[in-house]
Amino acid sequence: MQKVELLSPAGTLEKLKIAIDFGADAVYGGVSHFSLRIRSGKEFSFEEFEEGIAYAHARDKKVYATINGFPFNSQLNLLKKHILKMAELKPDAFIIATPGVLKLCHELVPDMPLHLSTQANVMNVLDAKVYYDMGATRIITAREISLKDLVEIKKELPELELEVFVHGSMCFAYSGRCLISTLQSGRVPNRGSCANDCRFPYEMYAANPETGTLFRLEEDEGVGTYIMNSKDLNLASHVKEILDTGAVDSIKIEGRTKTAYYAAVTAKAYRMAIDDYYNGVNDIQKYQYELQSLQNRGYTDAYLISRPFEKHDTQSLDFTMQLGTHQVSGVVNEEGTYFLCKYKTLPGDELEIVAPLSSDIELVDNEIGTIYEREGRVYLKLKQLLAENKKVWDEVHSGNINPIKLPKKLPPYTFLRIPSSPEMGTYPKGK
Repeated sequence: MQKVELLSPAGTLEKLKIAIDFGADAVYGGVSHFSLRIRSGKEFSFEEFEEGIAYAHARDKKVYATINGFPFNSQLNLLKKHILKMAELKPDAFIIATPGVLKLCHELVPDMPLHLSTQANVMNVLDAKVYYDMGATRIITAREISLKDLVEIKKELPELELEVFVHGSMCFAYSGRCLISTLQSGRVPNRGSCANDCRFPYEMYAANPETGTLFRLEEDEGVGTYIMNSKDLNLASHVKEILDTGAVDSIKIEGRTKTAYYAAVTAKAYRMAIDDYYNGVNDIQKYQYELQSLQNRGYTDAYLISRPFEKHDTQSLDFTMQLGTHQVSGVVNEEGTYFLCKYKTLPGDELEIVAPLSSDIELVDNEIGTIYEREGRVYLKLKQLLAENKKVWDEVHSGNINPIKLPKKLPPYTFLRIPSSPEMGTYPKGK
């Protein structure tokens, strides 16, 4: 049986490695302003992207290169050079947003698989067939599509791969076609420089043009002013329902500009959900507990399962972002011997070890600290904060750049976390 692919964001080389180590089958990312995330594009050099592809291929994983911006006429010659240069790095596919760029890629690199971006807004069989006939091997469907419509497209075009978003930020506008950021700051969302203006608080006024009077409208307490702030997508509770259709080839996580911890936890949670599905298990509490540890805008299952007119809980009106249940306190280095502090840490603090699912962590008790297991989870308590320079600290904070020694080697990029508050520290039993 061909398992569904888990596709994770890779905004940097480090995040690429983390996503793969924590369970992704494939990652996506880009270089330069032709990618729809300019910030992450700048953080990836061609050399680093090539290194990331090599890292992925050595582990039998895939990398999809994003060339999904909307170019101007003045950029077309530069775009052609960019397509050829990206092809030399040998990614496993290009992600393209427009018919013209799709056609151009097909002409310049005819053997390259081409994935159509969600920005193309494919919602039905007719549009899917047009892009399939143009050479698209996969379509990343619109976030507004329903599961029923995915099934219909697959029935009509069984050879066309279908990819759907299951987690991450949701755009206020229809399929990301927004001009609010352009209007307010000149930053063009569909060219990769969205300023996230929909996440800002707004005040509302009533004006009388005849008298020039302007009234500020007062809101009831608790109503909020984040009138365009969409909640974050979270479909981990519906993985079984999605995969039962047999119509989906890849489930995708949004978030190239999000943290390394986000890359790790989302990959791990959906990896567990996918693997459990093929083993006849569906432990929703386990997946959601991991995802609730992330900062979020509130979660919604959006429109894949329910039609848009049936949803009245997709906006977060009271806040733009909230803390997750847990705080990252440290990140283990690539050698696995030290960690860098990301939060105040003292000797005796109980730190949960968040490592890739396949990790074999040895339990120890020595002069540096203790690694122990409780209710299926693994924890670390340090007896002393011994830095790489041999200095012993009474406590360390996020600004401390001294690597702190671990009692035993841990997998690279393992995360150490603590509950954001005492009442958030209770875990469901089992791994």
